[in-house]
Amino acid sequence: MAKSYGEIGFSKSVEVRPGVWENEIIRKNYAYDIVQDTRRWNNDGNLNDNVTLTVRISILADDFATQNLPAVKYVTWHGCKFAVSSVEVAYPRFVMTLGGVYNGE
Repeated sequence: MAKSYGEIGFSKSVEVRPGVWENEIIRKNYAYDIVQDTRRWNNDGNLNDNVTLTVRISILADDFATQNLPAVKYVTWHGCKFAVSSVEVAYPRFVMTLGGVYNGE
């Protein structure tokens, strides 16, 4: 099983002024194991193919990840941010499935 290290982004709502809330991304670095690595290129008529991953990574369930698990948005893998499409809770680990490229902030 391959190992890597990267940033995981969690979304948190913060009040920027009374009554106005915005999402803020909180970035944390994690060491993770790569459980599965499958890539699929979608040629939908664009000049460049879109890549979709079916990569599953496994991180240790620390306190921050446990408390903010519903807010996980992306994982940085090979220098690119990929959206988290699902999370499997398998204590003491969380197994995250990555999908397409994350297009958020």
